[in-house]
Amino acid sequence: MSIEGIALPKGITQDAEKLHEAILQAGTAEQLNRAAGKAEGFVLALECGKLIKSQIAEKLYVAYDDAASQRLAAL
Repeated sequence: MSIEGIALPKGITQDAEKLHEAILQAGTAEQLNRAAGKAEGFVLALECGKLIKSQIAEKLYVAYDDAASQRLAAL
């Protein structure tokens, strides 16, 4: 799943895309774990801060998890 179809508040989309790209570009398993952890923390912070609804958070979690699984398979 890509994050392109997820409706995010203005100003968050660019950061969300950067985190997604960092996951897809990770060169090692360690870099992948770090990037995926940052993405998870990002979503958690948005959700806790009530900047996004839980449905949007779930979509982001799935998108980041799918990207991490895809990248891990490529490594």
